[in-house]
Amino acid sequence: MFFDTETTGLDCVNSRIIELAMFTLEDGEITEEYDKFIKINEPLPPKITQITSITDEMLNKEGVSEDIIAQDLKERLTKNTLMIAHNTHFDLSFIYYLLKRHFGDEADEIVSNLDWLDTVTVFKDRKAYPHKLIDAVHYYNIEEVNFHRAIDDTKALYEVTKALKNERDDLSEYINIFGYNPKYGVNGMRFSFIEYKAQYYSNYLRPSDEILPRK
Repeated sequence: MFFDTETTGLDCVNSRIIELAMFTLEDGEITEEYDKFIKINEPLPPKITQITSITDEMLNKEGVSEDIIAQDLKERLTKNTLMIAHNTHFDLSFIYYLLKRHFGDEADEIVSNLDWLDTVTVFKDRKAYPHKLIDAVHYYNIEEVNFHRAIDDTKALYEVTKALKNERDDLSEYINIFGYNPKYGVNGMRFSFIEYKAQYYSNYLRPSDEILPRK
């Protein structure tokens, strides 16, 4: 499942998801495209509207309540599903706290029963800084989308993941391993089912025996 969130801020405890997009892939075929706005019952920070082009009117008119999203996630996040995002720790943290608000301790079981792949961690082993999704799109000559909208970012993520796999088929090595900048450490909570490894920037495609999971 390829996924992305747009949020009201960077704090996963106090900020909220305002858009959630997911592509479900089974046996190489996209079986579901999911994209929903979420009502938050408070005005959006102007900076968020400026970045995402999402407005209060859009959320109020097209958005659904957070409890509906929580139930949708619970139904879809089935055991052993591989969840793929760009900077997965960020999106995982927001999804976890959304589930926590509605299902309590069951949220821990839901997220720990999944597998997680972070394309930023993979990309850092292959190319020099910067490592945003748009940088990966440019590097692999992928058609640009409307970045900072979850559904469009998810489409770009899908293409980037395919490009990473075609470049070198070692993505399975990175499952449940998140790299972090040792200068700043891990931002926010750590999840017990994720192995966090200090990752220094690389200026080239690292040899297969020097990738982060094997260090």
